[in-house]
Amino acid sequence: MKNPIADLNKIFDSRIRLGVMSMLVVNNEIGFNDLKKMLELTDGNLASHLNTLEQAEFIKVHKGFIGRKTNTTYSITPLGKQAFKAHLDALEKMIKKL
Repeated sequence: MKNPIADLNKIFDSRIRLGVMSMLVVNNEIGFNDLKKMLELTDGNLASHLNTLEQAEFIKVHKGFIGRKTNTTYSITPLGKQAFKAHLDALEKMIKKL
């Protein structure tokens, strides 16, 4: 029997990164503060997980200003969509086999 977790993407092991990707799949863009509030995280914790997703090129960071205030938003990349879909498909296959 094949290892049931072999096709899962290790980057999505974290429930926080799973939550971020889930939100980005259904929204074009989400701001840092909105993600922080929805996931109930500290700035540093969220930033660390977003950095991991950015390094994997699964999300894109958009920095700008609203007036004099910085505004950082995030969107999912085509590679991120593909990787997340593959991860969800692997989870579904694993559940059906067990």
